[in-house]
Amino acid sequence: MERLSAFDASLLYSESPSVPLNVCAIACLDTSTIPGGYRFDRVREHLASRLRALPEFRAKLANSPLNLDHPVWVEEDDVDLSYHLHRIALPAPGEVTELTNVCGRIASAPLDRSKPLWEMWVIEGIAETDPHVYGDIALMMKVHHAAVDGVSAANLISKLCDLEPDAPPPDSVAGPGRARRFEITADGLMRAVTRPLQLARAVPATMSTIVNSIARARSGTAMAAPFKAPATVFNAEITADRTIALAQLELADVKRVKDAFGVKVNDVVMALCAGALRGYLGDRKELPDKPLVAVVPASVHDKSDRPGRNQLSGMFCNLQSHIADPAARLRAIAESSWHAKEHSSAIAPTLLADVTQALPPPLFGMAMEVMSHTPLKRTPIHNVVISNVAGPDTKLYAMGAEMKSLYPLGPIFHGSGLNITVMSLSGKLNIGLISCRKLVNDLWTLADRFEEELAELVRSCPR
Repeated sequence: MERLSAFDASLLYSESPSVPLNVCAIACLDTSTIPGGYRFDRVREHLASRLRALPEFRAKLANSPLNLDHPVWVEEDDVDLSYHLHRIALPAPGEVTELTNVCGRIASAPLDRSKPLWEMWVIEGIAETDPHVYGDIALMMKVHHAAVDGVSAANLISKLCDLEPDAPPPDSVAGPGRARRFEITADGLMRAVTRPLQLARAVPATMSTIVNSIARARSGTAMAAPFKAPATVFNAEITADRTIALAQLELADVKRVKDAFGVKVNDVVMALCAGALRGYLGDRKELPDKPLVAVVPASVHDKSDRPGRNQLSGMFCNLQSHIADPAARLRAIAESSWHAKEHSSAIAPTLLADVTQALPPPLFGMAMEVMSHTPLKRTPIHNVVISNVAGPDTKLYAMGAEMKSLYPLGPIFHGSGLNITVMSLSGKLNIGLISCRKLVNDLWTLADRFEEELAELVRSCPR
């Protein structure tokens, strides 16, 4: 068996009917490259041939009544593809708005915890004339956040896809194994006994982080502070109803801006998000005087030896949305992001894992209850989650179909009702936006601003 880390388990405990914690992706596919042509039964055969290489798709949750620690992952002996793999056709005219409406409803539904925590939807009936879609079918994948983070989700997609249309399936990968209730209970008891040692390890690092953060704040070199963000339409209580919008940009233009200004690709991505949000909120007469604050998750898979599927750190970044000039805003973001990265790098990469691992499971429920009653509209922790995941530079094929775009979609929370996730693929920058329909019903207005913002930055490039 594989015990969930405390952070992974917290994503189960904090889930609710209005906050389904799914990590999703929408891939638009060109079926003309499939050897022998497209048929849905071939999709099923392709997926079945790869299940032995996908332990995340074969793992389900297990627990016992006397378990004193978090649940465990165990192997599902016989994965029922008829439950996990679905086929659906878009209503006419089958354009991108119909696609995202359907995907929004799929993202809104929680996953059944008695089965492996994933679903895949093949979406047919797409209008090939729609310039936003770039394909004739779409594939939507939905996995619980407790099972994957952004990097592991990207790795999962890489196992589902190939570099050639007719590549053989990858080698088998061992799964989490099996466990009886007695074994889950006994192992949970041992972990509960050693929890004070885990707390002792976490306390010094936590105190050092607090002291370092205070010193940086006094010197003006700290990352943006939580609970200092201005209130926006996205910072309120949410429902389960999701709205999705998509954007695709030329990666070459993003790199041109990066090189011209001497900044990082991530700085350009942050500037694009900042400019799009500034224009969107400005048009609504809702742009705050104070700059917006983003939380930017960061992977620590290569820096951590801690267990768990989610290996994440993160930082608070100032989006400098009060600056009108796009070039000046980019430079300010690059400088403040450099300080945020320096501040974040001074924090132990395993601190989040160590602190959460030291807390008893009942405390998670209490913490989530307190957070749900925080006056988030008046004191938002931050305004938006922005995540940038590096994808492959080469073409990918799913079931033999060329992947023309891949839009990642992260979760949203009460008080944090906008997630913008960016992923590069084969020379394109794919941007997935997800929010709550109760908060906004014009998310496409925000998505459409990204192309305008990139054009502004290209025009602003120093000669």
